[in-house]
Amino acid sequence: MSQVQGIFYRASEIKINAYRNDPGEYKLLFRYLKLFQLMAYIEGDADHGFTITVDGPTSLFKASTRYGLALAKMIPALLHVTKWSLQATLQQRDPYTKVIKTGRYTLNSDCELVSHYPPGKAYDSMIEESFANRWSSLKTEWRLEREVDLIPIPGSVMIPDFRLVHPDGRMFLLEIVGYWRSEYLRKKFSQVRQSECDCLILAISERLNLAKAGVKISEIPARVVWFKGKLSPKAVLEVL
Repeated sequence: MSQVQGIFYRASEIKINAYRNDPGEYKLLFRYLKLFQLMAYIEGDADHGFTITVDGPTSLFKASTRYGLALAKMIPALLHVTKWSLQATLQQRDPYTKVIKTGRYTLNSDCELVSHYPPGKAYDSMIEESFANRWSSLKTEWRLEREVDLIPIPGSVMIPDFRLVHPDGRMFLLEIVGYWRSEYLRKKFSQVRQSECDCLILAISERLNLAKAGVKISEIPARVVWFKGKLSPKAVLEVL
């Protein structure tokens, strides 16, 4: 694994094709891309798969060892995706002529590498887990599904926490917003606006200072449910 990871220190670009997979696998991969602060452009959808273009350390104005390490750390996360392929463009300066030479490196899901990263958690937060557990005790025709839909937005993707499905065909997506950092809130609500999704429900914690983050609820094209400590399934049902 370490030998393969070392190759990506010389990458100027990596293109990953993540073919049709379980949505939870996509989310785990996207979460690691964000965690390692990699510069990525995402195209595609859940039905056909995603193409992810990641800038490599040698594409930066100044090659960064830290960024190269972050890119290498992403590879074990990719191994949790069932079907994928990767092509890296490599650049290396000849020690004698000082000329930069370009090469290619490919890898796919048939490789025998094993990830040492744990698989994704069933839930991202206690709020989500509590909500799902309480929903299961409700007497309702609405079925709750976990992280089924992926909504493409320009250069990225939004993965709502839950999908609500009714036997008559109606469907809503539920996103729980409970994280407080201003930067996160601005990005989250920007994604909501870009998604142009008319079946989205936002469950927002009353503890969040949306005004400080520059967020105006009146400008958000989604149904809103407010909650304090725990999100009430009945409150969500009331807006369906």
